[in-house]
Amino acid sequence: MTTSDHTKVLKQIKGKPAKLKRFNKYNTPKDRSCGRKNTKCRRCGRTGVGGFINKYGLNLCRCCFRDIATELGFKKYS
Repeated sequence: MTTSDHTKVLKQIKGKPAKLKRFNKYNTPKDRSCGRKNTKCRRCGRTGVGGFINKYGLNLCRCCFRDIATELGFKKYS
């Protein structure tokens, strides 16, 4: 199940309203007001699990940041 769409599993229980109601009750993601899962990457939509750059309002995961860092004006020092 992905964080973006929990409805992908509904094909088998589409015609069974009781099971559908119970599935939605327990498997619909919560609306979060704070925490790690609340912030998402602006570019790819990954949740901020590890390596999330929120500084300066970037809101990018580390993979997307590496791709576009030079375009943003950051320099790589080796």
